[in-house]
Amino acid sequence: MLQDSFGRRFYYLRLSVTDVCNFRCNYCLPDGFQCDKSIPEFLSLKEIGVYAKAFAALGTEKIRLTGGEPALRRELPEIIAQCKQTEGIKKVAVTTNGYNLPSVIDSWHDAGLDALNVSIDSLNPANFKKITGHDRLHKVLVGIERAQSLGISSIKINAVLLKKDNASEIDQFIEWLKNKPVTLRFIELMQTGDNEAFFKKQHLSGALIIEELINKGWQPIIKAHDAGPAEEYWHPDFQGRVGVIRPYSKDFCKSCNRLRISALGKLHLCLFANQGIDLREYAQAGDAEQLSKAITGLIMNKTPSHLLHQGHSGMIQHLSMLGG
Repeated sequence: MLQDSFGRRFYYLRLSVTDVCNFRCNYCLPDGFQCDKSIPEFLSLKEIGVYAKAFAALGTEKIRLTGGEPALRRELPEIIAQCKQTEGIKKVAVTTNGYNLPSVIDSWHDAGLDALNVSIDSLNPANFKKITGHDRLHKVLVGIERAQSLGISSIKINAVLLKKDNASEIDQFIEWLKNKPVTLRFIELMQTGDNEAFFKKQHLSGALIIEELINKGWQPIIKAHDAGPAEEYWHPDFQGRVGVIRPYSKDFCKSCNRLRISALGKLHLCLFANQGIDLREYAQAGDAEQLSKAITGLIMNKTPSHLLHQGHSGMIQHLSMLGG
């Protein structure tokens, strides 16, 4: 089992398949994806297979495919299938903005997709367009309904908390869960290299939401060993659940169970590390065994915590770089 010097075990790999995104979310890429030169060559299907095999050999059980927007990779169904067919991998998930979800979710399901995360920062169509730059809320919701009809039971909705843009919708979001068997996750806005001014205006603490949930009878859920960082709550009167991700909370990193591989094959021991470690030579050579050995050695350099609370976001300029 892959374990660092602080006793944390890593069951969960977040694997980015592209940096490119087609949304213009005001908290991430307000001017859209920018590329000053030709788009780099992202990990191939073969290379992704080597990373999946190497991590599986080290005890990783869950792979989440992220971006950018992973649906922009035309071969995403093949990527899902390859990860799912890797011995030891029990769950494959995709995080998406849902732009074309109705037209692709069937192929993802057929490929073996187990779990789906979809970004919805507002349930108001006009506000959704204001935040994301796209008038696509209806399409996204139709895609989620299709995923449910296909039997994908693990569906999570991600909403980044924005003090001035969607904080007034929190009650509407929660009421939406009355008859929706999904998990809604409120994510605290994180400061990155290019959003300092925006962060100061828009950051809202998730602690306020947790206090409100508890006051209204919501009860905490014990985390699974391969679960993400959300603190989740359930209520007997609601079909859905609520999760809150609080990266600025005390001891947030104590339960870290995930590592990240960038779309260029670099290992990131933390989302907010100062640099990624290039391991692509092993993937290009098809050498999963040596890749596993390299990861095992490097994991001992993982620090106890990020330094977000000190205003240090490492190399991350915007979250599409590593998929959050």
